[in-house]
Amino acid sequence: MTEVRDEETAARRQQRPEDEPGTGVVTAFGRQLKLLRTRAGLERAEFGKRLGYSADTVASIEQGRRIPQPQFIEKADEVLGAGGVLTALKEEVGKAQYPAFFRDAARLEADAHELFLYAVQAVPGLLQTEEYTRALLAMRRPLLDEDTIEQRVSARLSRQETFARWPAPLVSFVIEEAVLRKPFGGKPVLRGVLENILLIGRRRNVEVQVMPNDHEDNAGVDGPFTLITPKRGEQISYLEVQGRSILVTDRDEVRSLSARYGIIRSQALTPRESLGFVEKVLGEL
Repeated sequence: MTEVRDEETAARRQQRPEDEPGTGVVTAFGRQLKLLRTRAGLERAEFGKRLGYSADTVASIEQGRRIPQPQFIEKADEVLGAGGVLTALKEEVGKAQYPAFFRDAARLEADAHELFLYAVQAVPGLLQTEEYTRALLAMRRPLLDEDTIEQRVSARLSRQETFARWPAPLVSFVIEEAVLRKPFGGKPVLRGVLENILLIGRRRNVEVQVMPNDHEDNAGVDGPFTLITPKRGEQISYLEVQGRSILVTDRDEVRSLSARYGIIRSQALTPRESLGFVEKVLGEL
């Protein structure tokens, strides 16, 4: 079976109350936090000081305008003596940090045994730096508000914790050369993300391959996609473009995409050659 979220469905999901800052589980958490803080007799400034956050940040979280990170939730629960009332919401609050169309994929990615990604438009989120992510989000149209940008920057960077998991998942990237040369945010930002690709690409469980512009054969002409193999269950594929997201679970379709990825990998530079290529691009900046 193939689960398809077309543009209309994605729009409806994005407009649901629980998907927006200030509503749903985020608001419920904020109200609970405020109730516990006031019961403890703490002003926002004092409470924020104990946690290492400003009073404005505490206010934004209590009002549901900002999604708290796991460390904030854990520390707040401890400081307020909440006995797990706040940490019990951590998983649901964590899901809210992602756009509605990406939440299923984020959940699957976090539990993946293998991840294979083919990138043709931008450096994959798992390889991005904070500056690169912020530059991409700032260019979105319609414009995103600052709180949403900060939430999504934090959420995207938190996905990179997958590299530190054990047992470590096998992660493979094939990136088009053009992606490595697009100066989103300016040359310093591009330089930083290329350095990050080199850093992550040297991990034992990660392989980065580059598809040069001058290669005549490229089986990836149909666009980007991701293959996800859960620890338990069969491989699936995730496709995303222009606000649409598709989770492909049909065995024949996934098998076809998996075969295509294998061909793309064979046509690209080897991992060793690719890291050398990235170093070359970096040296040209």
